[in-house]
Amino acid sequence: MYIVEGNIGAGKSTFLRLLKKELPYISVALEPLELWHTEHGQSLLADFYGNPQRWAYTFETLTMMCRVREHTSEQQHKEPWRIMERSIYSGYYCFAKNSYQSGFLTKLEWSIYQDFFTFLTKDTCNTPQGFIYLKVKPEVALERTKRRNRSAETTIPLSYLQQIDQLHNEFLIEKKDIDNIPVLILDCNAEFESESAKFLQHVDAIKQFLHQTNHQSPGNNESINIKSRQCSL
Repeated sequence: MYIVEGNIGAGKSTFLRLLKKELPYISVALEPLELWHTEHGQSLLADFYGNPQRWAYTFETLTMMCRVREHTSEQQHKEPWRIMERSIYSGYYCFAKNSYQSGFLTKLEWSIYQDFFTFLTKDTCNTPQGFIYLKVKPEVALERTKRRNRSAETTIPLSYLQQIDQLHNEFLIEKKDIDNIPVLILDCNAEFESESAKFLQHVDAIKQFLHQTNHQSPGNNESINIKSRQCSL
C-alpha cells in the first residue's frame, strides 16, 4: 500500500484520477470526505474552519477514526499497486499537530488525542511501502482551493495552508517522525491537466518508485517513530 500526501488544494484527487488513466494496473482509494458529517448532515469540516477552537477536538477525533477504519480496510487488499489518498500519519503529524500548535486543542485534548491515536493504531495499522508527496506552494494550494469552490473551504486563510505546508515538509522531507519509509517528492505547482508533459514525468517517476519499493514488505507502525504513551489522565 502506498499513500499520496499533500496540502489542502494540492490536487491529490485530480492527480490520482489522471494517474489511474495512465497506469490502469493501479487501484486508488480517495479520501472519504463524505464521512466527515454527523448523522444529521452537519459538516464538521465547515464547523472546524469556521470556529476551530470550538470544533478542533471533535473534528480531529472524527477524522482520526475515519482514517484508521479506512487504513485497516485498505491494508486487507492484496493488489501490489494500491494507492490511498492521505493517511492516519498526516492526520496526526500535520493536521492535529497544527491544531495543537495553533492553540485550537488544549494540552489536555492533545494528550487525549495522542493516547487515542496510539491505542487505535499500535499493532493494528501496517505502515505503507512508500509515500508520494505532492508538494505545492501554499499560494498555489490556496488558488486551487478557491477554484474548486467547496463550501466548507471558503474561509481557509493562506496562513493556515502555510502552517500545514511546513508540517508536511517536516514529516515527509525532513523525516522528523519517520526514518525508514521511502518518500517520493514531486513538484506539483504545474497544472496536471494542462501541462501534460510535466504530468507524464511524474507518472514515470511513480512507476520507477513503485517498482523500486514493491519488494519491501510493509511492517507495523512501530517502525515509524511513534512513541507509545501511557494514559496520563
